[in-house]
This record gives sequence, C-alpha cells and structure tokens, in this order.
Amino acid sequence: MQTDRMVIAHQPDIMVVDKQQSKAVVVAIAVPSDRNIREKEHEKLKKYHRNGKSAPLSIRFFLCVNPGADALPNGLDVTFEVTEIKRITGSYNTMVGNNEGSMVLGLKLPNMFGRAEKLTFQFSYGTKETSYGLSFFKPQPGFFERNLTLNAYKVTGQFPWSSLKETDRGIAAELNFPVGWSSHSLKWEGVWRELGCLARSASFAVREESGHSLKSALSHTMSIDSRNSAIFPSRGALLRVNQELAGYTGGDASFLKEDFELQLNRQLFWDSVLSASFWGGMLYPLGGQRSCIADRFYLGGPTSVRGFGMYSIGPQSEGDYLGGEAYWAAGLHLYTPLPFRPGRGGFGDLFRTHFFLNAGNLCNLNYGEGPRAHLQKLAECIRWSYGAGIVLRLGNIARLELNYCVPMGVQSGDRICDGVQFGAGIRFL
Repeated sequence: MQTDRMVIAHQPDIMVVDKQQSKAVVVAIAVPSDRNIREKEHEKLKKYHRNGKSAPLSIRFFLCVNPGADALPNGLDVTFEVTEIKRITGSYNTMVGNNEGSMVLGLKLPNMFGRAEKLTFQFSYGTKETSYGLSFFKPQPGFFERNLTLNAYKVTGQFPWSSLKETDRGIAAELNFPVGWSSHSLKWEGVWRELGCLARSASFAVREESGHSLKSALSHTMSIDSRNSAIFPSRGALLRVNQELAGYTGGDASFLKEDFELQLNRQLFWDSVLSASFWGGMLYPLGGQRSCIADRFYLGGPTSVRGFGMYSIGPQSEGDYLGGEAYWAAGLHLYTPLPFRPGRGGFGDLFRTHFFLNAGNLCNLNYGEGPRAHLQKLAECIRWSYGAGIVLRLGNIARLELNYCVPMGVQSGDRICDGVQFGAGIRFL
C-alpha cells in the first residue's frame, strides 16, 4: 500500500496456516512513504529471515515491481514462499571457541508440537573439551526473542594451564526476553562437578581442590548491543552485565559473582575504526567458604591480554595457575583495511590490520579491607602489552588473529609469548 501523506496505522502480520497440507501463507503489510520504501523492504526481509532461522520454516523471497495501474514506479510487491522443514534433521560442523576447536554432530527435531518447539541432541569433540547434551527450546508464538530453553548435559574439559581436568553433569533452565533496548537472560543451573589432576606433576594446591562438589546457581545476564557488527564493528557500543548467586538454592558452593563487559567503537578516516574495551569482575565467597578453582576468573592469552600465555597471569603454585577472585582488563585497538586494499569488495573485506594496547591485572582480595585497599591491590603489578597484527573474520561469529606482541609489566611466575601469537575465538578484548 502506498500513500503520499502520513497515515497512522497498525502494521500487522497475517499468517494463514494449513496444518493438513503443512503450508503457511504470510502477508506482510507496511505503510511506507516514497522516501523509505527501501528501508521498509529491508526491515521486512530482515524480520522474516530471522524468524526463518528460529521457526521450522525455510523462507524464500521474491520481489517484483507492482504492476497496478495506480502504483508508483518504485512500488514493490513482496511474496513469501515457505516450505516446511523435515521432521528430523541432522548436522555436522566445526566450531571455534576461545583458542580451541571442536567437531560437532547434531540431531534435531524441529516443530515438535506445531509451535516452533525444537528438541536437539548434540555431541561435541574438541581439543580441550568433549560434551554431549539434550536441549528443548520453546519460543513464545509470534515472539521468538522471548523463549525458554531446558538442558541436560555432560561436559569433560582439560585445563592444562592449571593441570586440572573437570567433568560436569548438570541440568539447566534458561528464560530469554527483551526489555526495551536490552536483552535479558534468567538461568538456574544445577551441576555435579568432579575435579581431578591432569598430570602427576600437578601442584598440591590443585590436588587440594580435587574431588566432588555440587553447585546450584541462579544467574542473570543483561546486554545492550547497538553495534553494527559483532566481529568488525565500525560504530555502536556493547554493555553486558552478569550476576551469579550460588548456594541460595542448595549445593555446597556458595558465592556471589559479578562481571561486566563494555565496548565502544567509533569510525575514523579512511575506513579506520577506533575501538575501546573494558572488562571487570569480582567473586565474593559466602558463608566463610573458600572459592573453588573452577569458579574463579582467569586472565591472559591471545583473547584477552595479548603477549602472555593462555590464562597465565595472577596467582600460581608450582607452575599451575589458580585464578583470582577479582580482575580487570582494558584494550585499545585501531583497525584499518589491508594496505593498498587488495580484494576490496570481496575476500579482502574479511581481513583487517590492527594495532593494539592491552592492560590488566588478576588477584585475590582480602574482603576484610575496604574498597580503597581493593583498588590499590588491583592497580599494583599491572601487566600490559602492545603490538600489531592481522585479523580474519569467520562469518559474523568468530575471528582469527595473528599478532606480533611485546609484553610489558611481566611479574614473577607469568608466562609470556614474546613475538608472534595466534588466537582464535568468539570473544576478544
């Protein structure tokens, strides 16, 4: 529908479902003016493409100029042709985590009860972690951003920087929903954890942590993301805040854990981008208990403070890194296109050069002291590094980095990587 003047109207989406024939007809209604026809077209395509990923429908789009006698020259008719996905689907793929890779096999039952529910079984075998689990996904009809996920899983991981291996068997329930510009997640998780030594040479501090424990935790995550890209943003900001409370609903682990992530991006001249990031967190043990090595924060490596070994900053015992109860990390990056712009508009746009400056610290706090003493301790023994490298974007999910790093502020016991360092992951400082 076209109009030359402002019209106050609702914009409903009409869906006619034929369950017997397993077909659906979607009618998308918009009231654009001449100036924003393309904007409305992009809005509708983006909306239904997103729903097509969540709903058990594959969606194809056909656009043509409206042939009506009274239509404007740039009017559009939008037709959606949908086909129902099979009742059972399988998949296999590779996945990149924080400096580790894995092979993933999956079996999925989409649209179990006719309302876009999804039951998924997934097996993952990786360089440091092996897992399998069963999950059930239930969205609110017509509003896929509001959904409930139930999980049952087993995960076995190896952590060579701590000479530690961990096996988790657990169940979880997670509710996701948007509020205004923010996205929220409420989660309960019950985990039976089994900690052991990865090598005979493990330190006594790690052996002391070995054994079984039960953690029952409630957590809440809030995120506001206005970036135009998750991997190579040129503008926008990200704020993510997470709180976790363990012990209130049972279990023998009892603590309060807070951490946050902030990122700001600003485009400069010649397609260059200045990006600043800041991370921080604190873990407060409750009931006079000591914190567990599996719950503490870790810092260092190609995905955080570059120029240092993986998670090799902070408290350690006989070469095994034990993590800390408080940390902060900051990064400043200048991203530019490749010199002379090879492959511009194509393969070359997957690459960026970047110059970086990172800093951070990880330690344990004496909670009997005041906030000033805590800040003073976090400001002591700051590790920092600088360097340059090349970044490769893998879709809009992960990235690879090849950097030349110069570590500074090295403290006794830190493991450094002076020179070339490679990193792969989904979350970078």
